[in-house]
Amino acid sequence: MKTLMTGNEAIARGAYEAGVRVGVAYPGTPSTEILENVANYEDIRSQWSPNEKVALEVGIGASLAGARTLVAMKHVGVNVAADPLMTFTYMGVNGGLVLITADDPGMHSSQNEQDNRIFGRFAQIPVLEPSDSQEVIDFMKEAYEISEKFDTPVLFRETTRIAHSQSLVELSDRTEVPLKDYVKDARKNVMLPAHGRLRHPIVEARREKLAEYAETTSLNRVEWGDKKVGIIASGAVYQYVKEVMPEVSVLKLGFSYPLPKQMISDFVGEVETCYVIEELEPVVEDQMKAWGLSVIGKELFPRIGEFSPELIAEKMNIPMDKAALEGRSDIPVRPPVLCPGCPHRSIYFIINKLNLRVTGDIGCYTLGAAPPLSAMDTCVCMGGSIPVSHGMELARGRDFVKDTVAVIGDSTFMHSGMTGLADVVYNGGTSTILILDNSTTAMTGHQENPTTGQTLSQGAGTQIDVEKVARAMGVERVRVVDPYDLKATEQALKEETAAEATSVIVFRRPCVLLKGCAPTGNVVNVDQDVCRACGLCAKLGCPAIVFKSDKPTIDISLCNGCGVCVDVCPFNAISEVNDNE
Repeated sequence: MKTLMTGNEAIARGAYEAGVRVGVAYPGTPSTEILENVANYEDIRSQWSPNEKVALEVGIGASLAGARTLVAMKHVGVNVAADPLMTFTYMGVNGGLVLITADDPGMHSSQNEQDNRIFGRFAQIPVLEPSDSQEVIDFMKEAYEISEKFDTPVLFRETTRIAHSQSLVELSDRTEVPLKDYVKDARKNVMLPAHGRLRHPIVEARREKLAEYAETTSLNRVEWGDKKVGIIASGAVYQYVKEVMPEVSVLKLGFSYPLPKQMISDFVGEVETCYVIEELEPVVEDQMKAWGLSVIGKELFPRIGEFSPELIAEKMNIPMDKAALEGRSDIPVRPPVLCPGCPHRSIYFIINKLNLRVTGDIGCYTLGAAPPLSAMDTCVCMGGSIPVSHGMELARGRDFVKDTVAVIGDSTFMHSGMTGLADVVYNGGTSTILILDNSTTAMTGHQENPTTGQTLSQGAGTQIDVEKVARAMGVERVRVVDPYDLKATEQALKEETAAEATSVIVFRRPCVLLKGCAPTGNVVNVDQDVCRACGLCAKLGCPAIVFKSDKPTIDISLCNGCGVCVDVCPFNAISEVNDNE
């Protein structure tokens, strides 16, 4: 049967057809939908883990126990999982293990543009790069064969364009792969230094065998055309090349580490001019130049951003059909914004009122950095807000951080916030930590996490209370506040930032987009006769507050009835509209 699938759907399907038994992930765009789709297959036991490191460690356990295993995360998640990954590459697998890295050229939803092909070389494990959804399924099945044949985890690299684009796929039946026997082998699986020294030569020998495999695998192929120009490409870029230059010769790399030296050398020798077109880092280009091969790459193509057919046509001086591009540049920009009724908005409003400094974190609340709120000073990585605040105190003293708050979400606190809090408590810091508990992992699409009490595929689980966690970690000053209550929010912030001790404020209010969690108030209206055009409500940055003149109106199609703007207005010009009006 044929059907349309996104790359993320195809990864889940490929895992199913390959006989995968365990799927583990932490959500992160553009990878989130992978495990959500894996969970639809009853033959695969799937779960969200608190962070990517734990997800990979769970996956390693499943692999060692003999199950084919899928672990998925976005590109920066591999940074979090790097510790177990770099050791697991020495250990090798029992059941095949494929680690998905969803890279994000162009930073559509990420804080950096790192190229995780480099992680494959760093860990000395094979890297596979599909170019469409059918290849995703085919490559996934091949990845498990490679993993088990060469006793190695496999890094499976997709990018945002592959993850979210649809193409036609042919579905096949599931191949039932029995659990492999579990055999205790301390020399292989207990990475003491003495055992690691024994395993490292095996890793090097494996890399050489993988390089030989790269020369013959069908994942790499040459498509001969006009030999005046030869292009080496992989992933989505291969599709752009075929669209712009269908007549040229192309070496398509689906198995991109280790690189097939002989195949590449032969290809370069057959064409007059060879180009490497690769997004982000010159991974292939640098290796080719190290081999002494003549190639054109980053002197022509940028090292920054996502590529497109238009960019390739421009750089290769090839005219494109203007009709095909018509209207593309007319699409209006829509910057991300906190949703109408978002409980985070009122917190930032009061933070601005009190002129507080904010060390931020990764989540919906990061949007508090955007105008008009502009209420965030730093944002480094998941869990970074609390240690950054503590570092500021070490550098500049208590007087500096009494005007500073660290902001983190409930899911992010579970991900990597607890260790930062432990650091502050242990070292006698006086940080004020705001845990914005909206009862979900909202930014990536409302996934479950340990604070929700719901699991991905097993139903109800044990709910972890962040308030109790903070108390158990030694924080004596812990309070829970409804962020819709502006007076209580302001009072809590004033009192806790003034305290000479570590303090935690849990601002608890479910995300307005969760089913059954919308505010219970009515939509609101602005009395134009009473309004004095002071602009204070504009500082909320609520999309439902619309300015067509110097006075606001309310877009009732967007208003969620949170009532925050009612409390903010100093002249009582904004009020709820009764249902019968």
